[in-house]
Amino acid sequence: MVRMRGVRKAFGPRVILEGLDLDVGAGEKVALIGPSGSGKTTILRLLIGLTEPDAGTIEIDGQYLWHSSRGGTLERADEAHARQVRRCVGMVFQQFNLFPHMTALQNVHEPMEQVLRLKRPEAKERARALLARVGLGEHVDKRPSQLSGGQQQRVAIARSLGLQPKLMLFDEVTSALDPELVGEVLGVLRELAHETDMTMLIVTHEIRFAADIADRVLVFDAGRVVEDGSPEIVLKDPSHPRTRQFLRAILER
Repeated sequence: MVRMRGVRKAFGPRVILEGLDLDVGAGEKVALIGPSGSGKTTILRLLIGLTEPDAGTIEIDGQYLWHSSRGGTLERADEAHARQVRRCVGMVFQQFNLFPHMTALQNVHEPMEQVLRLKRPEAKERARALLARVGLGEHVDKRPSQLSGGQQQRVAIARSLGLQPKLMLFDEVTSALDPELVGEVLGVLRELAHETDMTMLIVTHEIRFAADIADRVLVFDAGRVVEDGSPEIVLKDPSHPRTRQFLRAILER
C-alpha cells in the first residue's frame, strides 16, 4: 500500500528525513513511535500530500504520488495527479479541525457530498451510521462546542472514514485530550484495527495501545528507522539502545 524510496525532506537547514525507504503492506497496522522531531509526522504529511518531498519517490496503492512514468522515465506530476492518488488516503490530526458552525452530522456528510459526489440523503444516511459506529448516535445534531474533546475527535474519525480510504493516517490523535478522554478515542481505533482491513499508520506515544493493535512497530530517531519489528520484539525486547532509552522515558512518566 505504501512504498517510499530514498525520501528526503528538509525545512531550511534542518533535515527531517534523509534517504528513507519504507514499505507498508495492504491491511497492515503500523505504529510509528519515537521522540518528538524524529520525522514521524512528516511521513504522514508526505503521504496525505500536505508536504512534498525534496527527493525520492512515494507510491500509494501502486501509483506514484508526486511522479508519473512516461516511457520508463519518472517525471514530476501535476497537482491533479497527486490529488487523484491521495483520494484513497484519510488522516486524523492532533487537532480536530471540525467546522464550528456545522453539526456533527454536517461535518461528516458534507465531505462525502463534495469529494465522493454522493446525493445528500445517501450521505446523511452514511454519516448517521458512522457516527453511531463511533458511539455518537445521540449527538448528531450537536455542534463541536457542545461536544467534549474526545467526542470531537470521534467526529473527526467518522468524517475521515466517510471518504472510504484504503489508507488511514493517525497523528497523535489523543495528544490534545484530557487524560480521562483518551480511552474512548483509543477504543474506536482498536475497533478499526481489529475489525477492518484498512491499512493504518499510527503515530502515537501510547505504547500499550501500540502493543495491542499494531502488526509492526517502527522506531524513529533523527529521521531514520532504528528498529522495525513486531510489538512483541520491539516493545518488550528491543535491540537498539535508542529504543530502550525512549521506551524507558515513556513508561516512567
